[in-house]
Amino acid sequence: MEMTYFTADERRLMLRLTRELIGRLRHVMTHDDMRRVWDTLSVAAAGGHLDRDMGGFNPIVRQASTALLLCQNVVADRNLTIATMIYPVCHTRFMTMKQVNEQWGDDVTQLVHGLMEVSRLYGRQAAVVDQNFQKLLLSFAHDIRVIIIMIADRLVMMRNINHHPDEQMVHDISLESRYLYAPLAHRLGLYQLKTELEDLSLKYLNRRVYTQIADKLKETKQQREAYVADFVKPIRDALDQAGLRYEMKGRTKSINSIWNKMKKQGVDLNGIYDLFAIRIILDSEPDQEKKDCWVAYSIVTDIYKANIARLRDWITMPKSNGYESLHITVQGKEDKWVEVQIRTRRMDEVAERGLAAHWKYKGIKSEAGLDVWMNSVREVLEAGSDGQMEMIRNMHTNLYDTEVFVFTPRGDLIQLPLGASVLDFAYAVHTNVGRHCVGARIDGKNQRLNYKLRNGDTVEVLTASTQTPKQDWLNYVVTSKARNKIRQAVNEARQHRAEMGKELLQRRFKNRKIDLDEATISRMLKRMGFKTLTDFYVALHDEQIDINDVIGHYEAQLQRQEEGGAAPQGAAQNFVLHQRAETSDNPDDILVIGDNVKGINYRLSRCCNPIYGDKIVGFVASDGAIKVHRADCRNLRHLRSRYPYRIIRTAWSGKIGAQFAATLRVVGKDDIGIVSNITSVINKLGDTQLRSISIQSNGATFEGFLVIGISSTALLDELIQKLQNLRGVRLVERRK
Repeated sequence: MEMTYFTADERRLMLRLTRELIGRLRHVMTHDDMRRVWDTLSVAAAGGHLDRDMGGFNPIVRQASTALLLCQNVVADRNLTIATMIYPVCHTRFMTMKQVNEQWGDDVTQLVHGLMEVSRLYGRQAAVVDQNFQKLLLSFAHDIRVIIIMIADRLVMMRNINHHPDEQMVHDISLESRYLYAPLAHRLGLYQLKTELEDLSLKYLNRRVYTQIADKLKETKQQREAYVADFVKPIRDALDQAGLRYEMKGRTKSINSIWNKMKKQGVDLNGIYDLFAIRIILDSEPDQEKKDCWVAYSIVTDIYKANIARLRDWITMPKSNGYESLHITVQGKEDKWVEVQIRTRRMDEVAERGLAAHWKYKGIKSEAGLDVWMNSVREVLEAGSDGQMEMIRNMHTNLYDTEVFVFTPRGDLIQLPLGASVLDFAYAVHTNVGRHCVGARIDGKNQRLNYKLRNGDTVEVLTASTQTPKQDWLNYVVTSKARNKIRQAVNEARQHRAEMGKELLQRRFKNRKIDLDEATISRMLKRMGFKTLTDFYVALHDEQIDINDVIGHYEAQLQRQEEGGAAPQGAAQNFVLHQRAETSDNPDDILVIGDNVKGINYRLSRCCNPIYGDKIVGFVASDGAIKVHRADCRNLRHLRSRYPYRIIRTAWSGKIGAQFAATLRVVGKDDIGIVSNITSVINKLGDTQLRSISIQSNGATFEGFLVIGISSTALLDELIQKLQNLRGVRLVERRK
């Protein structure tokens, strides 16, 4: 290659890159392939077809660095490397897709074509931080390997823009890396690339903060590992002694992750509790998961002082994305705070590989279809097999074959279902825009309301103040919003016409001195063939029927009623619903409920949560179901005073197998280990389960609320007695 194309530093870098690429690719790429790539780049550079980009970077050096990064962090692959290297000569039109296909085959051509398609998106002035841009990027790429190349290319660029004179360019590239490429790298399991992208983004967007945190973390890796090993040793011993099967992992957070914690908690670096983090993953049976997690919690908090205010119980109440874990923060040696996460193997799988709950937990939104597909790609990458690129190549890539992504004139992205029309887009922008839409200008061409949108279209809606929704618009739209808004507008217009028709009839009746009776009108319109009053009044407004004919029909109906009389109408209060629940002892007075009782529709009321053994009373709800309350329930007193005739005496038929929820209020002395002692008592008592715990400290005392799964009041009384016997506990009571 002609070396005059390079600066002295670039020449030295290219020699190193070339040697490393040849060494890593010698088993997957022929000498002829490599020679043709370098020859193509040399000719293009000599002919002036490879100018430096906007940042002043040499495209050959950049692509060679990207190819090496892919070899180091993803896989050494022939087609991936060739497509990465020759993309610049195709982008400048020096080489056509046909020539690429002739020299290197269909697969390389597909990859280069994907890179070319994606590059077109950046000419639309789109907001790349928009969540939908990521989806459109995947739609245009067609092949996930294109996204992998782009992630590696972006990291190469990020490594080379430190102290670049164009501060705005550095800012824009860093924002794109943070909001677009780092989340994609995380989804694909390219964690090292993701972490470096995030850290470099923070470095360029907030250099002062980055430097401050980096200086604080200069402690050597060996020292950190020694601290973690010393920290986990007593925990391992205690877990082993308890007979738990587990795996334990230790880590130090990245600079970007630490900064996110500082912002979220509103503290400086010294206030971050979890620079060190330990994860305990338990191998538990499904019915023992929660119990084992709380046992592990008790073990850890017995060894190290816990910060109760930092307890996060996402086992009892999982996050909306399905994330389950116990997070506690404890104080280790040297007064360092360590976060300990406790979860089971299943919970860890959901968090790391399931419905992408883990990256949603980190603040990255996504949808299940993409998540599942990305996970399959990630698993292939993590396997590290020689044929992994071949496996990825054969994976289905039409992720959004049921969606279309289009631009507004300002560059914002809107996601719509496949088959969406101009009218769908207009309603997506705003309801009033949809109502007055008469068409659109798409990429400079005028299109009708029913034009089907395509990926990447730029849509400018055309409106007219005289335009109103029509019934046939429903044939043009696929989105529920557009369909509902059109129906609503059409119905409102129809209702208005009906009101006008009714007013017309009332005026005419008044002029003829005829009293208008709605019941007579209703019977009359059935004889005239109308199903509803609205249909009748609309037809009258639209002059589909003559008003004089209506008056004639009305007078004839009155005459029939006078001659034959009208059927008597029963009052609502005369209708009585009779419902009886029978038992062998007293069939008229008592309702018996339980597992062995069939045919009785009852529910346990949530306001008082009755438990087997409580005195209970039934109340017949408006839907016919019987709600069972505790006899001392406050709400029941109110219901009894207003609806005494709907109260039913109720009793248990026998012990019910399922557990009931009971809430206990615990007050006592705020002391180290009190929470561990409480949870230990609950775990040791058979047939009970701690579902949630909430503790608040107030000086030297604490107040806590426990939600317990328990089978009977007898067992609950036993638990209350054991808790009251604990040292430091002053009061235990069941909440009513």
